[in-house]
Amino acid sequence: MTALRFATVGFDLDGTLLDTSRDLGAALNHALASIGRPTVADEAARNLIGGGSALMLRRALDLTGGQDGVDFDALRQVLLAHYEANIAVHTALYPGGAAMLDALDDRGISIAMVTNKPQHLAIKLLGELGLLDRFACIIGGGGGYPLKPAPDALHGMVAQSGGGAAAYVGDTTFDTGAARAAGLPCVAVSFGFNDLPPADLGADAVIDHFDALIPALATL
Repeated sequence: MTALRFATVGFDLDGTLLDTSRDLGAALNHALASIGRPTVADEAARNLIGGGSALMLRRALDLTGGQDGVDFDALRQVLLAHYEANIAVHTALYPGGAAMLDALDDRGISIAMVTNKPQHLAIKLLGELGLLDRFACIIGGGGGYPLKPAPDALHGMVAQSGGGAAAYVGDTTFDTGAARAAGLPCVAVSFGFNDLPPADLGADAVIDHFDALIPALATL
């Protein structure tokens, strides 16, 4: 069994541990349709994800006619309500995710979640997928910390998980920036909602499948 030096490994949620693109896209299109905007195709919606629901919605509005005259806060609530009601219709772990979590468990490593998704939605989603008990801590938006790329939530993750050496796994510059600011090594996944080419995200390692995570962590 490959030995790891980390007591905790933390994950981003959307685009890292879980492929949430279809459910987020459906909620986004529901919100756009509610104000008479054209909807966006699945691949286009996927490219808008990253950084939280507010940023995703702003990107979609810019793409479909701009933000002028839009009650943004009300529209975001339309999006979030639809998403919460349909949060796990299509969402699933990325390939190899379950085996990877098992491998971390087998090594006695605490598994943590730090996401910009509202914390209550992250907890609801993980619960519906039967994954909630996998995590030593779950920190999301509204959980008392600034959103990534601020490092505060990653410091909180380490403290809540019992301290010791930690690493973080993500898919965007929000994740790599937070890890760098927190002084944690970071692995980027190339299959997520990357906002730059994976090699340019600033991670210490890039993986193309979760089968490669343990070997990558062993090099850090």
